[in-house]
Amino acid sequence: MINNRYEAASIVNDVLIAVFFLVGSVLFFFESTQMAGTWLFFFGSLDFLARPVIRLGRRIHLRRLGSRTGSDDRDFDY
Repeated sequence: MINNRYEAASIVNDVLIAVFFLVGSVLFFFESTQMAGTWLFFFGSLDFLARPVIRLGRRIHLRRLGSRTGSDDRDFDY
């Protein structure tokens, strides 16, 4: 159950990263929208920071529960 929540958060985060960079790339082609594209690149970069925060949050959450389930980093990439 806990792993499912963190996996869902990780998937949503990955989709947001892709959307930010894809839309930012398209906007960057046009001079009139380059500033918006730059901001989307910035937000995508910040969203990359969320990836390790999600993993750290999961590890802390499981440790507080005293659970050993999923404590192996090889189990999940989120």
